[in-house]
Amino acid sequence: MTAIEARGLVKSYVGGDGGVITVLDGVDLSVARGEMVAIIGASGAGKSTLLHLLGALDRPSTGEIVIAGRTLGGLDDDAVSALRNRTVGFVFQFHHLLREFTALENVMMPLRIAGTDDAQARQRAQALLDRMGLAGRAHHRPAQLSGGEQQRTAVARALAADPSVLLADEPSGNLDHGNSERLHDLFVQLTRELEIAMVVVTHNRSLAARADRVLQLEEGKLARIELPEVVA
Repeated sequence: MTAIEARGLVKSYVGGDGGVITVLDGVDLSVARGEMVAIIGASGAGKSTLLHLLGALDRPSTGEIVIAGRTLGGLDDDAVSALRNRTVGFVFQFHHLLREFTALENVMMPLRIAGTDDAQARQRAQALLDRMGLAGRAHHRPAQLSGGEQQRTAVARALAADPSVLLADEPSGNLDHGNSERLHDLFVQLTRELEIAMVVVTHNRSLAARADRVLQLEEGKLARIELPEVVA
């Protein structure tokens, strides 16, 4: 079952000289639930731009995005935000945890914002932290957690609303080798067990190698490549 689909995405900007800069030029992508897709490419190729479009953080110049069977183009901003909050989870290179709150409270945050009552939000957050191997760290603030623990807390927060799509932008770019490998293994496990459609932008060869497909973004277009061609 397709969880997220992009059809003919184009994203252009007007440069400082008034000229048009086309970052994405007719991108097509379909990702099924339970599938992990890695996107690689040179810095500045538009990988983060593509991820922002897929996650409904920005709108394409032309083209369509379909998430959980709903086409975004016909929705107003409030409807897009509501759909995004229900169906898409985000993990970034830096965890963006709120430092004044505990790990548990950080994971609860999206649920409380969505109106979930405190007891249910707390139960869901604790279960996710347990799954991340952080059962004993729930009441620690981010400064008391290691880099790997902080990022796994961020993953738990991304999963709080039980999304069908998980988008990750260089998720292990700020971690050492050991924590990176643990995070990569976790992503594969979550994709399979929770049947999430995962799209990850990465320069990390080890993470790309775990994906079901590796796509390269070059000159505004996506093309599938074989693993021997992957450059970390």
